Amino acid sequence: MPSLSCANLLDLVAGEDFPASPGRTTPRLPRVMTLPASAFDDQSTPDICPRRIVVSHRLPLRAYPDPTSPFNGVSFSFDTETAAYQLRAGLPSPVIHVGALPDTSVPIDPAIHEELSQYLFTRFSCLPVFVPGELHSRFYHGFCKHYLWPLLHYLLPLTPSFGLPFDRSLYRSYLSANKLYADRITEILNPDDDFVWVHDYHLLALPTFLRKRFPRVKLGFFLHSPFPSSEIFRTIPVRDDLLRALLNADLVGFHTFDYARHFLSSCSRLLGLDYQSKRGYIGIEYYGRTVTLKILPIGIDMDQLRSVVTSPETVAKVKELTEQYKGRTLLLGVDDMDLFKGIGLKFLAMEQLLEQRPELRGKVVLVQITNPARSQGKDIQEVQEEARSISKRINTRFGQPGYEPVVHIDQPVPTYEKVAYYAVAECCVVNAVRDGLNRIPYIYTVCRHESPALETMSKKKSVIIVSEFIGCSPSLSGAIRVNPWNLEAVSEAMNLAMTLPEIEKELRHEKHYKYISSHDVAYWARSFDQDLQRACKDHMSKRCWGIGFGMGFRVVALGPNFRKLSVERVVQPYRKSCNRLILLDYDGTMMPQGLINKAPSEDVLTVLNELCEDPKNIVFVVSGRGKDELSRWFAPCEKLGISAEHGFFTRWSRNSQWVSCKLTVDFDWKKIAEPVMRQYTETTDGSYIEHKESALVWHHQEADPDFGSWQAKELLDHLENVLANEPVVVKRGQHIVEVNPQGISKGVVVENLLSTMAGTNKTPDFILCIGDDRSDEDMFEAVSSLKTKNNSPGASNADVFACTVGKKPSMARYYLDDTVDVIKMLQGLAHASVLHRPKVEFSLPVPFEGSL
Repeated sequence: MPSLSCANLLDLVAGEDFPASPGRTTPRLPRVMTLPASAFDDQSTPDICPRRIVVSHRLPLRAYPDPTSPFNGVSFSFDTETAAYQLRAGLPSPVIHVGALPDTSVPIDPAIHEELSQYLFTRFSCLPVFVPGELHSRFYHGFCKHYLWPLLHYLLPLTPSFGLPFDRSLYRSYLSANKLYADRITEILNPDDDFVWVHDYHLLALPTFLRKRFPRVKLGFFLHSPFPSSEIFRTIPVRDDLLRALLNADLVGFHTFDYARHFLSSCSRLLGLDYQSKRGYIGIEYYGRTVTLKILPIGIDMDQLRSVVTSPETVAKVKELTEQYKGRTLLLGVDDMDLFKGIGLKFLAMEQLLEQRPELRGKVVLVQITNPARSQGKDIQEVQEEARSISKRINTRFGQPGYEPVVHIDQPVPTYEKVAYYAVAECCVVNAVRDGLNRIPYIYTVCRHESPALETMSKKKSVIIVSEFIGCSPSLSGAIRVNPWNLEAVSEAMNLAMTLPEIEKELRHEKHYKYISSHDVAYWARSFDQDLQRACKDHMSKRCWGIGFGMGFRVVALGPNFRKLSVERVVQPYRKSCNRLILLDYDGTMMPQGLINKAPSEDVLTVLNELCEDPKNIVFVVSGRGKDELSRWFAPCEKLGISAEHGFFTRWSRNSQWVSCKLTVDFDWKKIAEPVMRQYTETTDGSYIEHKESALVWHHQEADPDFGSWQAKELLDHLENVLANEPVVVKRGQHIVEVNPQGISKGVVVENLLSTMAGTNKTPDFILCIGDDRSDEDMFEAVSSLKTKNNSPGASNADVFACTVGKKPSMARYYLDDTVDVIKMLQGLAHASVLHRPKVEFSLPVPFEGSL
């Protein structure tokens, strides 16, 4: 079964492994299956429907002993309680699952891995990833559960008792495991058609491995845990690796806006990336690709839960529990055994309730069902011991014959029995100190509504106490929200839950049930899938290639006509032309951004002088900087033209006079704008005002990225309001807010220069325009549209090269990588001028300076 993703199919020998390179102990590419009648062969069918490949840490399977099984006495069935299985209801067929096998008491013999893979794929559409035991332990229990998971839940590893410190070797194990997942996906993926959906923090690195192999892979990622604030996330030594991995997906999903906001803040602070909202979707521009964010909490499987609620075992158990707790109010907690579920705090709040309200003793019971821990370690043991100690103390203090105020069930409970407790409980208490989503309140609401054993209730009712710090809290607007650390508040919430009027309980229940039933897991999966299709719809129309090494790898995606400008491409039309116009931005084009000394280097001055010496050339620096500063910097360039302050001032050479635009400008608006800018400067540390003769600019590049951006948006709105009747334009740029007179832009500069040259019978037949930021896009648009404007000077004959610096979406048709490439380009043209300069020098007619 040849892999569709092989870089070179000619290298693939049918039915054989790749020969190991010298010094290698493993094949270069993963093994391919060779069993007859393989279900994998379906992928070669030309008209096959696009598949959804769902990748999770574990496959949605249960493993159970079976002496008749050929797979070491282990058989498998679907685990219908896992989200990976339940989301199938919202996805079109076929759906393929990729993940590790569920825990088995007997290790699977490597000799039968291939046969087992074939069976699971054919029977369950599941493709197992075989992670060696030691590697899996280091990957899952080491890096995931004892470093990454606590940190995502805001717990810094300050001492050995609270998570492991960062360990580079464990991180390498994490990457090795993620690579095994990528290898497995590679065996079945058709990158042109299939959609890949990766789940949770165990596989944060996987998007980078997949994107490196398949630049156009259609890839979504959903994080089921919290994404911490940037202050926490920035403590991870490999933070940039993990961020770039997420940005290698096309769609990144979160349960709440808080988690998405923290992700955006991290991208801004660590990678300098900005985001914007387009038609309701938040997108991050990343090397020509738009990474879209999805914010929607996962729902529950209504049909699966209804089948359990209405089962005979559940109905019988509900009747049993109703009789057992007759005359008492039952509060229920169902949590995993881990550090963040707040079980001990819940017990302490119950203790305080019984202390302060003696009348409730004997009348209220808190049943706490604790699911088995998913990880191992000292922290889990401490949580277990604390919960047992507190519950024992409460029962000793307030218990009576036949009455235990806290019933702690810390052993596995069958699903039907849990559902029965949900149906009987008057209130569900979920007070985790930090959690990704937590679907327990959703399950509780549906069980209360659907239980046939509660048909005697005239109206369905329920009350939920929910922590502010879990993902489901925003979607439960009728819940009693609490700070789990505030024991008094949780205790009062328990009392309030029991004393609420019946009509209030009914209204809250109906509100929750309406949302939960309409936003089930199928809705969540369908919505994510639709957004993933939308995010990937332009994949095939772009040219893609990879840059960067290791985990810093990313893909550049650009339009089909957007190409790198080479000296060879420009030299030929440059040599044959007679009248050339060369337009150059300054900051970020000829000089790198971020330098403290902004003055031009000797290389820049030398190459500009060489270009200006050619009588066929008119060279202009078109910049937003002030004319005095540019005059001082470019004093050595006698024949260089300068257009300052975006074209408000222009001179054709060092000895000519500065000429302002023909606009009649009244600068009284500065008296209005400057006090407003000063107010924002005083309240935004790191910002400052730049005064130009024609403009005012508020800079915030040195301010806090988030605060500076917020202040810039507010300042933009403020200035637009107060200057609404003034002849000015307020613009937002990269780390700036600028106020300019109307009719001033670099595009107007280009039109005026062309008009002036046409007036001297020197219509250009060669135009080179290079810039790097938003203001230069006006220049690109002006020169790129020359051939479409019937009345433009030289509209049909000029060779036009509009070029942006950096691989990014632009009006320009060409790009250069950086300022170094720009200087090399100019040096190449200067060299061509020297070689082909005519022996008899002549000079251009003096342009009519007043025309500007």
